[in-house]
Amino acid sequence: MAIRFSLGTFAGRFEETPLGAVRKAVGEGTIQHQGDAAGSVYWLCYRRAQHLIWVMSSGEMGGTDHRVTEIVEELVGTDAGASTDCASIPEKFLPVVFDGKLHLGMSRQEIITALGPPSKSEAAQMVYSHAGKLAHGFDETAWLILGFREDKLVSMRGGKTTTN
Repeated sequence: MAIRFSLGTFAGRFEETPLGAVRKAVGEGTIQHQGDAAGSVYWLCYRRAQHLIWVMSSGEMGGTDHRVTEIVEELVGTDAGASTDCASIPEKFLPVVFDGKLHLGMSRQEIITALGPPSKSEAAQMVYSHAGKLAHGFDETAWLILGFREDKLVSMRGGKTTTN
């Protein structure tokens, strides 16, 4: 499952890289917040051409420094530049890549070759999920939810959390 991510030239790790480090590297964006307690979430939102990208931190699982627990990227039908809620991301921070191999535009077969068979598969979506115990007794949950249009990857949501 996804452990590392990159936004073009910026490399990070789920549950280790703070939202502030992403914001500082990109030089754009405002960390936003919604909800409270276990339902709390912090995020950065970026746009470029037809790409929308959310870099998120669970308020509960991301800690006080809001470490990245999930990233979502999707291609939208129209120019994402029309979205004023998201900062423009410089070209050098694209593409979004999970673990050095998964990015938008890949075919379903390329993904299966790279990752193996999915946990669940439907016509427009494939899901890879993992839940298990780590050596020190903590529970680890990781996921990739991949959306397809005409056999091409057009949206991906990946993340990881560790609990005790």
